[in-house]
Amino acid sequence: MTRRVLERACAQDLKLGTAESCTGGLLASLLTDVPGCSHAFEQGFVVYSDHAKHQQLGIPLEKLAGGGAVSQDVVLAMASAALARSQADIILAVTGWAEDMGDPEKPGGLVHFACARRDRPTHHRKAELGVIGRQDFRLACLAIAMDMLAVAVST
Repeated sequence: MTRRVLERACAQDLKLGTAESCTGGLLASLLTDVPGCSHAFEQGFVVYSDHAKHQQLGIPLEKLAGGGAVSQDVVLAMASAALARSQADIILAVTGWAEDMGDPEKPGGLVHFACARRDRPTHHRKAELGVIGRQDFRLACLAIAMDMLAVAVST
């Protein structure tokens, strides 16, 4: 699927970018791993901490306070800010909790995605993956992110 997404992006002269928290840059790595079409990748923001989200993407600290970093509001802001701060045409943003935080309002495995394309509506997706371990959580996030990017480069 990664090759197909990158080939479609190349065919349309689209540049892809990421704004990643819980995946820690794995999506950017995946998008640069396909020989011959990795040039479709423009840049990635790895913004794991609240401070990084604020410093690199300008997400207001008030919005991030109290665990708000894993929310629809924040992921949409991440996607919008990354689009504004890059030359990418499409941004996939992701933020989530891999582990149980001991708070029913912050269930382990909760993740929010946003896919923003210039001059088009931004798409949001929420997934509740459960506490499946960090590696499986991140792999599941990559699969969802690639599905969203496949739709974005096909429309």
